Amino acid sequence: MSALALLGGSTSKSKPFPLWPQFDEKEQNALNEVLESRVWWSTPGTRTLAFEQSFAKFHGASHGIAVTNGTAAIEVTMAALGINAGDEVILPNFTFVATASAVLFANALPVLVDVDPETYCIDPDLVDVAITPRTKAIIAVHMGGHPADLDRLQQIANARGLALIEDSAHAHASEWRGRRVGTFGVAGTFSFQSSKLMTAGEGGMIISSDDNFERQARAVHDCGRMPGEWFYSHFIYGSNYRLSEWQGAILHVQLGRLDEQTQLRHKNSRLLDRLLREIAGLTPQKLDQRCTRNGQYAYIFHMDNKHFAGISTERFIAAMNAEGIPNQASYPPLHELHVFRNGDYRKRLSGKQAEADHAFLRQKFPATQKAAWETVWIPQPALLGDEEDMHEIVAALSKIQKHAKDLV
Repeated sequence: MSALALLGGSTSKSKPFPLWPQFDEKEQNALNEVLESRVWWSTPGTRTLAFEQSFAKFHGASHGIAVTNGTAAIEVTMAALGINAGDEVILPNFTFVATASAVLFANALPVLVDVDPETYCIDPDLVDVAITPRTKAIIAVHMGGHPADLDRLQQIANARGLALIEDSAHAHASEWRGRRVGTFGVAGTFSFQSSKLMTAGEGGMIISSDDNFERQARAVHDCGRMPGEWFYSHFIYGSNYRLSEWQGAILHVQLGRLDEQTQLRHKNSRLLDRLLREIAGLTPQKLDQRCTRNGQYAYIFHMDNKHFAGISTERFIAAMNAEGIPNQASYPPLHELHVFRNGDYRKRLSGKQAEADHAFLRQKFPATQKAAWETVWIPQPALLGDEEDMHEIVAALSKIQKHAKDLV
């Protein structure tokens, strides 16, 4: 019998990782307070407003607008910036579909570019090449919590008169040169979906220090109302993206844990960086020296199967799971999704743009292909464990390598 748990051997990891979400009586008390107040709607309430202000301040922004989810955060941002039919928005091919679908929601074209092969974040050189007279914005995705190259992207956006948006769904409390992400562009968007670094099951946030943008975004998220105006005055296009008092209350408590949890995830991930270097064929996501803290939505590493008897990434992950090490699925390349392959995305476009040949969809995207199909993600709750947990992760991966031939 093989020593591998997948093939009947004993499991490497017996001590459980920390559970997620984490909560205690503080969340329970916050929910009870909302319940007993009978003010469950954020419009007359105070809890979501307080959370907006605290979250923005924590990240170094002037304004926070809480919305229903992370996708909505990008949709509201698109509308507030006036992104519309005929416009283009540049974004990485390696990201969750919402980054692109929010652009299509605005009837604009998401222009996909490849990512850096070491950080898996958008490649600024390719952004620069992809800009056309129709380009209105760049969306930088902080993959796994690691910031994109905000120096270059900010420089490009400023020089070309483009809006820089930070999709920070993975990057609560991440830092670039000691400054928290979400504050380098006109807006930063965050998600509070159940797997994220803070959660109320669902929820999202937009932060900004641009007063004009904040006014527009707040109106878009609240049925086109303008702050301070009569309740039934509606001045611009808007919809109902408001977060409830229940979620605002929970997230305000969760925010109180974020700094300490982020420090722990960053510390454990740097330990994994050192330990994994001892296993041939495993290469951690690069930590740019300008990234002074990584929120670590996931610990991402590349698996070179030449050092693992040629097994597939899927087979490696199955063996890893059997050893008791959890996995977070990687994203497929956007250009390979059915919505782009079958042309359905064109239904959101209009005029010549809807009929045009979008050459970027025929590109090879080598770095994205590597990131999508050859990387392994350890989800963030595992990174809240102790040093023993990190050593056990590495021991399990070493065990898989030692017995990889049994998996062929």
